[in-house]
Amino acid sequence: MEALDWIVIGVFALALIGIIVWVVKQKQNDSADYFLGGRDATWLAIGASIFASNIGSEHLIGLAGAGASSGMAMAHWEIQGWMILILGWVFVPFYSRSMVYTMPEFLERRYNSQSRTILSVISLISYVLTKVAVTVYAGGLVFQQVFGIKELWGIDFFWIAAIGLVLLTALYTIFGGMKSVLYTSVLQTPILLLGSLIILVLGFKELGGWDEMMRICGAVTVNDQGNSMIELIRSNDDPNFPWLGALIGSAIIGFWYWCTDQFIVQRVLSGKNEKEARRGTIFGAYLKLLPVFLFLIPGMIAFALHQKYIGDGGFLPLLANGTPNADAAFPTLVAKILPAGVKGLVVCGILAALMSSLASLFNSSAMLFTIDFYKRFKPKTSEKKLVTIGQMATVVIVILGILWIPIMRSVGDVLYTYLQDVQSVLAPGIAAAFLLGITWKKTSAQGGMWGLIAGMVIGLTRLGAKVYYSNAAVADSSLFKYLFYDLNWLFFCGWMFLFCIIVVIVVSLFTKAPSAEKIQGLVFGTSTPEQKATTRASWNHWDVIHTGIILLITGAFYWYFW
Repeated sequence: MEALDWIVIGVFALALIGIIVWVVKQKQNDSADYFLGGRDATWLAIGASIFASNIGSEHLIGLAGAGASSGMAMAHWEIQGWMILILGWVFVPFYSRSMVYTMPEFLERRYNSQSRTILSVISLISYVLTKVAVTVYAGGLVFQQVFGIKELWGIDFFWIAAIGLVLLTALYTIFGGMKSVLYTSVLQTPILLLGSLIILVLGFKELGGWDEMMRICGAVTVNDQGNSMIELIRSNDDPNFPWLGALIGSAIIGFWYWCTDQFIVQRVLSGKNEKEARRGTIFGAYLKLLPVFLFLIPGMIAFALHQKYIGDGGFLPLLANGTPNADAAFPTLVAKILPAGVKGLVVCGILAALMSSLASLFNSSAMLFTIDFYKRFKPKTSEKKLVTIGQMATVVIVILGILWIPIMRSVGDVLYTYLQDVQSVLAPGIAAAFLLGITWKKTSAQGGMWGLIAGMVIGLTRLGAKVYYSNAAVADSSLFKYLFYDLNWLFFCGWMFLFCIIVVIVVSLFTKAPSAEKIQGLVFGTSTPEQKATTRASWNHWDVIHTGIILLITGAFYWYFW
């Protein structure tokens, strides 16, 4: 890092402080202001915020690492602009009509209060275990690589970077609420995109272009069936990414993440009206076409450079067992190929991504706790006090996240797989409850609730079995071990989704269907003529054209890497 880099970082910090001070000066009178930015966001802010919240450390570290270790396999998860379109076209009208703040609250409107509690609990657990811990861990790793500092004042620099990042972000989320998250992401998104683009261009320049990357990576086989790193569709016997499992599994995880997860949907709920919310999702879907090129391909470039310079000791740092450390791909590119000044800009971009993800997370989890637990048991609480409770909840979540990191560091190598694994068992139950909730009028309150419970029980069993069998040397070939440990994670996700759907349908057939008043406007075919008119007035031919363009680009991508 040179003087110029530090100047760039200083300017970025001042701009950030300026935005936060401006936001804090604006009055936040009630919890709708604090949590949803007053529900007046435009499509530009919504789209940028969806994208900035999605691009967290798991992209900077995990996706580039996945590119460097398994090539194109993870692109299924990243080319999911079409899934955001489903959120905009299918779910936005239902969410807007129900006027809810949180996803668990939507389930309460559609099913019952128990469903709401179950989803809140699942969401809060998953935030602390996956998102907070993963983001902070990756933040520490990035700064250790980029600054090249091993320790400071006798303390491991990883911890200083990680905890510093958390405190900084927590301060601006606690004082600024949703508005500070929305406005800072408008500053952060361009910086991050520009920085990654520079890395992509300079990486290709160093390597010798696209064809050279395709040649080197295309010569590396990833399984016994002879698939290479550049193939998106792998043999169905591939141990990690069988093509059928990848298509089904990525769609289920994507549906849960983009259409029903508080973390993403909260951005859309803060829209001024249906039109702004839908256009925000279309803009977000355009942006979502970029991560494959900005993060996954640089990982493949880093791998190709490592192969090219293998005689001179390689490009990537090595792990203790002598294999290259794939997770270090992105920070290594930053440290080794960027000129002074640009490196400072990219470090700002990385800082921005980590802070944006963490800030969204703190805000979403504080909101879940405040509105789904506290306000339900003390409904008479004043709006001002709710905001204070939200700030206290943020502090607790931050502390829990930091306490989880040492356990996380012991699973350090399998960070991205750990994350996807957790998501693949969380998603099916929630996805089944939401999907049947808005498509089938007969889905009963009990049906939705038991679908969620089945998903939670099976998911936690699978996670527990994973931890147990990974660490214990058990030579047992029981059916339980096969189902909950040996079965490919993507196939498991697909079968589990099917099982949860069957549970919802069977229970619904044997229990009382909801009344027409309860589900009015929340299920297909129950909208009033006024609601239909409002939705119809909220889009025009341009929305349809842009949707078509996004679908065409997605199709072309699959065709090229097939």
